[in-house]
Amino acid sequence: MLKILNSLTGDKEEFIPINKNEVLMYVCGITPYSDSHVGHGMSYVIFDVMKRYLTHKGYQVRHIQNFTDVDDKIIQRANENQTNSSDLSKSFIDAYFEDMALLGVKDANEYPLATEEISGIIEMIEGLIEKGFAYESQGDVYFRVDSFADYGKLSNRSLDGMIAGSRIAVSEAKENPLDFTLWKSSKREEPSWPSPWGAGRPGWHIECSAMSLSYLGKSLDIHGGGADLLFPHHENEIAQSEAFTGEKPFSKYWIHHGLLQLGSEKMSKSIGNLVTIKDAVSTYGRDAFRIFVLGSHYRNPLTWSEEALLAARTAAARLERAVNGVSNSENPANTFEDGTYRDRFTEAMDDDFNTPQALAVLFDLSRDLNRADQNGEDVRKARELVRYLADILGLELSSDKTLDAELEPFIELLLDSRNRLRAQNNYELADFIRDSLENLGVSIEDSKTETKWNFQSRN
Repeated sequence: MLKILNSLTGDKEEFIPINKNEVLMYVCGITPYSDSHVGHGMSYVIFDVMKRYLTHKGYQVRHIQNFTDVDDKIIQRANENQTNSSDLSKSFIDAYFEDMALLGVKDANEYPLATEEISGIIEMIEGLIEKGFAYESQGDVYFRVDSFADYGKLSNRSLDGMIAGSRIAVSEAKENPLDFTLWKSSKREEPSWPSPWGAGRPGWHIECSAMSLSYLGKSLDIHGGGADLLFPHHENEIAQSEAFTGEKPFSKYWIHHGLLQLGSEKMSKSIGNLVTIKDAVSTYGRDAFRIFVLGSHYRNPLTWSEEALLAARTAAARLERAVNGVSNSENPANTFEDGTYRDRFTEAMDDDFNTPQALAVLFDLSRDLNRADQNGEDVRKARELVRYLADILGLELSSDKTLDAELEPFIELLLDSRNRLRAQNNYELADFIRDSLENLGVSIEDSKTETKWNFQSRN
């Protein structure tokens, strides 16, 4: 029985979709004005694994993820690059798909663009005005937050508290400083579309509501994104969506993941402390990146460090070796029993997608099957199980990685030197050789009789 910690209630709840075997899932997408960074990669790996696991459990997942392809940052970057907003956003959308392919993130069913959903957005804004939830002022349209009684229910904030702690600049155009923009009147030489309120473009929040309504209907099962989107973005989505449709809930389950930090700061395009996805995968590999992300529970913040990525790469190499080894026995009468691992994996994932525990099961199974293999047991089925469970986590564990044949004698020489050092009780230098090789992608496993090694390419 899958349980999910619902940000809306703060409780871990049994997952029961609106439609028995179908899951309607909306994930907030990127604003494409620069290359995607590893913080984006973390987010979409997390939701990719959730989608994979839901599919594994037999659900048909309809997954929608938007692109906010018109935005102040896009316009500014386009002006800096002396190009237009459309060409700029398209180039980074194309780059995004290349990055997701590198990470093994499966495609959503649809990727709606804000610029292609203008008619639906305008229709929704008109409906909100008609119902008294929104108003036009000086060519802009604002949502009237005090007209929606449940405003603040996701973030557990009151209007009085928000106003008291607000740093929002007071605008004469607004009835209330907290009222948020649904439609922005156009400025000179900015992208714009005709509307009943004059030329302009949609506000950020209304885009996702209009898209989810168009592609998933009035209520969806899962709405996800980073913890930084909980307020105001997702709070505003709830208000405008439920005000427009008159139905509750807009989303049954809200899922928010922790943020990726570089040192003490959140990784951010605006700050400029970025590691691109392409650089990360080139340096550490796809599986290492995914293990780094999944080794922490999705709700926790995660700190990017070379040490953590190197450890993840070594861990990936160990799993790869476990599934790609040659069995010492193929005797069915002496088969390694792997029955408990699948249940343990399921138990972990059913507990709010507890990927650290699920990974622990994979490593336990890999360790135990290696021991069984050395004892002459048939471990072929166990290897198949490792690969099957790893695939749910999106791990490739490819056997296509190769090492230049000219380097193999040098690896063997280093390992022979390491074994001599261990025999002389010089463990400090022996461990240095081991750690140095593992940092280069050479995983090492010692047994009573021999030392085995395996290479995982950094590409």
